[in-house]
Amino acid sequence: MNVRQILQNLPASWVELTTHRLDIYNEALAKSEFLEQLKEQLSTGDYLVEALEQLPTAYDYIRLGHQLSSILEWVLAELNGLSSEQVITFSSKTMPILAFLRRNALNGEPTFIYYDTDNSPLIDIPRLEQVYGYQVNLHKIKNVSEIAPHVRGSVIFVTKLAYNQSLKVNANVDVTVNIHPDYGSALFVHNTQLPNLVKDIQHVRRRETIAMTPIHALNVLYEMVNDDQSIPQKYQPDVYKPEVFNTIADCIKENTGSVLMPLIASSGLSIQYAIMMGLVENAMKQYPEKPIKIILPPNCYGGTNDQARRIAELIPNVGIVDLYVDGGQNLVASLEVVLSEVGMSDGFPIVLAEIPTNPRVEVPDMKQLGQVLGAKRKNHKGGLAVEPVFMVDQTFCPNVKLLHQQSELVAVKTISFSSGSKFPSGGRCIAGYCAANDSAKGLMEIISKHLLLSDNSAVPHQLVTLAENMPSMPDRIRKAYHNARQFVQHIQSVLPQSKIYFVSEEIASQGFTPSVFSLDLPATGGTKHERDENQKILNKKLIHFMITNHPNDCKNCVSYGQLKGCYWTIPATSTQGTTKEHDKDYVVRVALAPDVDVELLSSSFTEFCRLENLI
Repeated sequence: MNVRQILQNLPASWVELTTHRLDIYNEALAKSEFLEQLKEQLSTGDYLVEALEQLPTAYDYIRLGHQLSSILEWVLAELNGLSSEQVITFSSKTMPILAFLRRNALNGEPTFIYYDTDNSPLIDIPRLEQVYGYQVNLHKIKNVSEIAPHVRGSVIFVTKLAYNQSLKVNANVDVTVNIHPDYGSALFVHNTQLPNLVKDIQHVRRRETIAMTPIHALNVLYEMVNDDQSIPQKYQPDVYKPEVFNTIADCIKENTGSVLMPLIASSGLSIQYAIMMGLVENAMKQYPEKPIKIILPPNCYGGTNDQARRIAELIPNVGIVDLYVDGGQNLVASLEVVLSEVGMSDGFPIVLAEIPTNPRVEVPDMKQLGQVLGAKRKNHKGGLAVEPVFMVDQTFCPNVKLLHQQSELVAVKTISFSSGSKFPSGGRCIAGYCAANDSAKGLMEIISKHLLLSDNSAVPHQLVTLAENMPSMPDRIRKAYHNARQFVQHIQSVLPQSKIYFVSEEIASQGFTPSVFSLDLPATGGTKHERDENQKILNKKLIHFMITNHPNDCKNCVSYGQLKGCYWTIPATSTQGTTKEHDKDYVVRVALAPDVDVELLSSSFTEFCRLENLI
């Protein structure tokens, strides 16, 4: 393989796109299909950019991995005599080690960590032991040859070796983590007999952190061929600049109403993980004997759902309580019931909700929500129940000031968070952030500790991208909402019997102006089961029709808040991948950007309805 030639013919989309089309992506072959076809392509000597662009995507979202991380892992594997499946890159320097510690904690096995770096490879070991329950056995050595066999447990060796050099190996080492001084780390699996090890490590990268970013992976590849001088100017790494962070912080404060300094992480799930673990620690410290209950919708974003359940799996005192919020269920009414039950059992409630809900785009009565969250309740002993902490995912309405002094949530400890891959960056990076209201002021420091120990803070080039795009976010939100409203009105006029889930104009007047809606097409059938199955088929046909007829405007993709185009997906087969089947949603979810031809989309929708005899 000629890495230098790949770099010279690099498709821009490999570096710049954050999401890829679902219809050209096979999740079961996320990395392998791309690499297999890349190898076939290179064997012909065809390195042309046009040919590379036609390869199937590696992963559908760059948090999980991407073309450049896959190539880097392949190159590192070849250099060290391993298969590409045995190498996993991370943006974080600590999360590969924490992933291994998590696995062994769940299996009841000790982990022995040896390192030859100047400093400990882990941050805040007391917190890792007391909150996460990890057993940390750290040993500083001068050479990997010092590591002796262990009768029980697993062995990690942590080093900081140039990536163009082969690792120093020892048969007693199960996993090596090679820390890059600037760009993250790479984990190498030597012991392939450890059951599910690669799968377990990949799951952590999928849910609690991110792969090495495309720009950083690109820079490492240039380093490996000793050609740093050829890195295109726009892909050269940025350095941290306080003024860049301050620009983003000002935008977050302006849009959320918070007066406190926000935290910015490498992704939405990275910041969510820090928040959840911070709130769990806060509950442990305040009420060591009380059970902690994470209350969240079973059909919310699959990553949120899975992450919460993984935390409950790891920490014995944490449990999950389902909160039914849409599809005929009312968030406020459901929350009243659940909080009363948790209060009666004397638990510590951590409530997580999306506003608007996803995928049915429902907004609760905010006054009632504030009242329910702030109500005084009794436990089974007659004493006061613990007041809830509220985590609100504002990804679909990041410009609503839920944290200001006039908010209905002012008396409730509220942490707001958003995925920066949507409106904040217009899809140009995947960083995420959180902010707090005054009532939750004391929680931000503890959340920051978990962000730090995970090494999941946003990297400089993510911050630069956010700083470039966030100032225009309110205007883009307004334009995109107008486009979504126009498209919804057309669908309603052409196909009034369809079921559309979108905010009312009354709700929009309160500031909730999402540009995403969900749609169920009318279907026939003799039984409910037949109608449901026919509806699923029809919904899929609509998506296929739109992306086939408008490949430059429509994308079968999990996305929202992008700069241009229209994005189509079915949550059950995309964002709800780990959701239980009976909680999955097979509706069509449509997201419109501020720059899209609504008349063209409307015309095609009408044509589809005619072809399917719906009108």
